Amino acid sequence: MAGAATEGKLSPALPLATLIGRELRGDGSERPLVRYGHSGFAKRGEDYFLVKPDCLRVPGDPSSAFSVFAVFDGHNGVSAAVFSKEKLLEHVMSAVPQGISREDWLQALPRALVAGFVKTDIDFQRKGETSGTTATLVVVDGFTVTVASVGDSRCILDTQGGDVSLLTVDHRLEENAEERERVTASGGEVSRLNLCGGQEVGPLRCWPGGLCLSRSIGDTDVGEFIVPIPHVKQVKLPNTGGRLIIASDGIWDALSSETAAQACRGLPAELAAKLVVKQALKTTGLKDDTTCVVVDIIPSDHCSTPPALSPKKNQNKLKSIIFGRRSHSSVGKLSKSASLSSVEEIFEEGSAMLEERLGRNFLSKANLPPFRCAICQVDQEPFEGLMTDNVGGCCSAPSTPWGGPYLCSDCRTKKDAMEGKRSSRSTTCR
Repeated sequence: MAGAATEGKLSPALPLATLIGRELRGDGSERPLVRYGHSGFAKRGEDYFLVKPDCLRVPGDPSSAFSVFAVFDGHNGVSAAVFSKEKLLEHVMSAVPQGISREDWLQALPRALVAGFVKTDIDFQRKGETSGTTATLVVVDGFTVTVASVGDSRCILDTQGGDVSLLTVDHRLEENAEERERVTASGGEVSRLNLCGGQEVGPLRCWPGGLCLSRSIGDTDVGEFIVPIPHVKQVKLPNTGGRLIIASDGIWDALSSETAAQACRGLPAELAAKLVVKQALKTTGLKDDTTCVVVDIIPSDHCSTPPALSPKKNQNKLKSIIFGRRSHSSVGKLSKSASLSSVEEIFEEGSAMLEERLGRNFLSKANLPPFRCAICQVDQEPFEGLMTDNVGGCCSAPSTPWGGPYLCSDCRTKKDAMEGKRSSRSTTCR
């Protein structure tokens, strides 16, 4: 996923404000056009997608426009996918402080995505339904792209020179050793389906429940170690733009990231999405729901497909983005960036620990009420429910001091359950 640079020369690190300043000044980087298309075929009818191209960060201000795209791959029914499509973006936006600058909005977005995913999961589990879903949510603001995901619905980025990069991490137990270790450390069991006679078949699953994924929204009947905390990645595209392909595993089980990108280069987004789905069906047949959303981020002086995505010969290679590796122990840290002709990483974090993901560093800048829950955004009176790190012993004391922001009692119970400290079923599932 995070590979060393294979070509290109890294420039000195640039802060987010500098990157945005270039964009606003028009240094070859005016706000781009966003074009999109979607396609799919249903096998079980459990895939859903979301397209909202005309969102406004500041009501009535067109200069604050951003776009949102998402894919939800449901399992054990459609209710979790439908609920997430209807509620996830709303919960994410409610966790972003109001009246902040664009720079602060982009910096707050990774944290808000974590809060929104967890709140969506808590609210859905209160319904008492057993459905679950993957979720891959993409926010496009100018040339800045922020992706949050749980499960195995993938988002890839295709940029100049045929470089294809993953912006998500697959949370499949079969393929992700770190997630297997986390699940077992939290009290889950990871093994294959055991037939009579002791024969093990199929992919690795988590028990109880038998889910192949380690992260999802919903799945009330599975242990709390299946968490809704997303992997989040934020990047700034080069001034040549790029193409995003967001799709469910019905696509990715049939096509590699490189094959999907190559199959549709040179085509407008709507046709590109249809061709990716057609290629997947041609490869494996209709074995699963297949959903694909293609998003083109196009420089304003071009009117169709980004020039970087024109068909080329000898592009038979899959490369990592030219990113600097960053420490996952810090939250929201700006990292190395490359020149204007390459993709620049702003943020990446995949920890499943809420204390690391909801760090307090942004709260002082945001001027939020001290007893507003960082997840559900409900204001409470002091000493009502669970408290912050410096008063954690006043109520329902946790087993270890909490170094994160204020959480209400239900959200704190959910946090402890996800870390294997106790079950939250009595408060979040009934």
